[in-house]
Amino acid sequence: MTRRKFTAGRLVIASHNSGKVCEISELLAPFGADVLSAGELNLAEPEETGRSFVENAELKARAAAEATGLPALADDSGLAVLALNGDPGIFSARWAGPTKDFSYAMKKIEKALGHAPDRRAHFVCALALAWPDGHVESVEGFVHGELVWPPRGNQGFGYDPMFLPNGHALTFGEMAPQEKHQISHRANAFRQLVDACFEPV
Repeated sequence: MTRRKFTAGRLVIASHNSGKVCEISELLAPFGADVLSAGELNLAEPEETGRSFVENAELKARAAAEATGLPALADDSGLAVLALNGDPGIFSARWAGPTKDFSYAMKKIEKALGHAPDRRAHFVCALALAWPDGHVESVEGFVHGELVWPPRGNQGFGYDPMFLPNGHALTFGEMAPQEKHQISHRANAFRQLVDACFEPV
């Protein structure tokens, strides 16, 4: 199946999360994208009614592309904890409450885990690239690891300080952005999307 290519020009990142916008903008730098964010454009945040990361990413990308008449890239990502049956999953941001307090969300996960010996978890990232005509390309990336307590580091965002990726000594919260970009779930998904839809300029 032939994937549709993005040609250099304006691209909306369909997110109001400044951490995500910054990370995706850095990953997009080599591809001639003139990046705008949904926050900058004062776009409404659509209700995330999907039952999976991919469904929610596609929903957000389509809404931004329709509202702006520009191609739009949306991310839906979260943390899945094995001992919590995959929670918080697609509700990862909602676990942080209306103020997006991830310190609270991390404490909530730690409390839910209790003394569970299994601390395995993985981050999931679905990326969807939508065009104003309704066409969408989507991919999904993962990174596996375990949870640590107390959280470590103040890099990254969200649950990064409590996530230790397999084979590494530093949490995502302790890693320099460049190191995280090599191995993260978002980088994994982005490599797939680049292979499918982007060409360096």
